[in-house]
This record gives sequence, C-alpha cells and structure tokens, in this order.
Amino acid sequence: MKLTMSRYANGSDSTGGILYVNDRFFCYTCEDEKREVKVKGETRVPAGTYAIKLRDAGGMHNKYLVKYSFHRGMIHLQDVPGFEWIYIHTGNNEGHTEGCILVGYQAHKVNGEHQVFASRQAYTDLYQLILIALDRGEDIEIEIRER
Repeated sequence: MKLTMSRYANGSDSTGGILYVNDRFFCYTCEDEKREVKVKGETRVPAGTYAIKLRDAGGMHNKYLVKYSFHRGMIHLQDVPGFEWIYIHTGNNEGHTEGCILVGYQAHKVNGEHQVFASRQAYTDLYQLILIALDRGEDIEIEIRER
C-alpha cells in the first residue's frame, strides 16, 4: 500500500496537506510548520519516503487501545532522520501534532493556521485500510512531498 502526502500550504505554525492512498484522494492532513533547525514537538518531518509499521508500545498506544476497539498499534513512520515516534493520528490543529501527521476529512484555515476536522472518522477509515494491507502481507510506505 502506498500513501502519498502532498503539502500544499504553509502557515506560520502549521502545514496543510492532502493524503492519497494508492494514488486516490483520501483526506486532508495537518502538521507542524517547517523549520530549518528542528525544535522537538514543533517541527514537521522532512520530505521523503518512509516505511510504515504498527507500534504497540507507549502511552499513545495504550490511550488508543481504550479509544478504538480495532487498535493494534500506532501508525508509525520508520527511520525519520532526526525524529522518533512519528505517528499518523487524530487531532485538529498543530497543537495536537508534536511533529506527527493529523488526518481529517475536512480542512479549514482558522486564524491563518491549517486545521483538519472529522479526524476520528478519517483515522478510523485509514486504519482499517492499513489493517487490511497488513493482513495481506503488504508493505506500507508513505511518500511525503513538498509542493
């Protein structure tokens, strides 16, 4: 399975993007802003291609186990240079990201910053597609592109 995220706009504290699954539009994304020097929890990941696996450890995993009956691990981007524990998860604005990627079916600018909405539904639907791919033995990767 191939995910492609195309960043389309930058705010002073946020980045808006579009997520495709196997070259078909899936949803919108929200991330932290681009920085030349990384600030922990306040910087988006660099463009590139990363394998995705499920991570079944840590505080977020335990939180999502309670929240989602289907949860088997966090959607975890592998080997991101200079970053650890980068996930795709729920949330609405850059304050919810800690450097991760948020997904949502709606996107708006609020006070000049990118936000996503209907995040839990987008996450649930994406997660189900990922589980199907994993159960088939498929490799999953995400390509993050700058526009």
